[in-house]
Amino acid sequence: MRNFKMILQYEGTRYQGWQKQVNTDNTIQGKLETLLFKMTGKKTEVQGAGRTDAGVHALGQTANFHSDTQMSVEEIRDYMNFYLPEDIAVISLMEVNERFHSRLNAKGKTYCYRLVQGSVPHVFDRKFTHQIGQEPDIEAMRKGAEYLTGAHDFKAFTSNKRSKKSTVRQIDEIRIEKAVSTSMLMTGTQDEICIWYKGNGFLYHMARIMTGTLLEVGTHKRKPEDIAEILASGLRENAGELAPAKGLTLMEVLY
Repeated sequence: MRNFKMILQYEGTRYQGWQKQVNTDNTIQGKLETLLFKMTGKKTEVQGAGRTDAGVHALGQTANFHSDTQMSVEEIRDYMNFYLPEDIAVISLMEVNERFHSRLNAKGKTYCYRLVQGSVPHVFDRKFTHQIGQEPDIEAMRKGAEYLTGAHDFKAFTSNKRSKKSTVRQIDEIRIEKAVSTSMLMTGTQDEICIWYKGNGFLYHMARIMTGTLLEVGTHKRKPEDIAEILASGLRENAGELAPAKGLTLMEVLY
């Protein structure tokens, strides 16, 4: 049995997240498995490195699957890209050791959350950014982010209250950068803020809750040091709002 590793890109707007579901086939994993069944005539399970939420995008999602197909790597890649919908693409495909597992072997992930500020609609990037009205205090957000870096129990930063698994994660870096957005060339009113998260793993909704909390710090609804108290409390209701899914993109899985 051969093991194939693929790097995927997808626009998550119209999908119900990565993970296949019983009540819908409109998921990334579901689309891939349906296509591989069509290609091989056998049920094929696709393992993803991360379960992105509904509406979340990916530039560098990693997945793997096992198959005894005699098709070449190039033939499989081209077949999949021919039949996949236009908002999902296999960027690269390679044959790897049979023990490779995209999720279990992952050492970390990098996400980017994109914000645009201003009152003028951000037409061409509206599916990939969250628009905010006022300019946030980025320095305050950076100070708040310092409390989130390192190893912490992020129980207060997940929407999953039923899981019995550990909620301790290591966040290596949170980088907040300001840049000129594409649409600013046309309107002269848009600024983009990118929040980069790099860590060994992320809980359900974790990156989006961290973003919502940092935005509240940036608008002075909270103080940067309040984040230490939120972490210590372990209570979801003490953290900030859940930022919209569309602003979040899985950039890379680290091995």
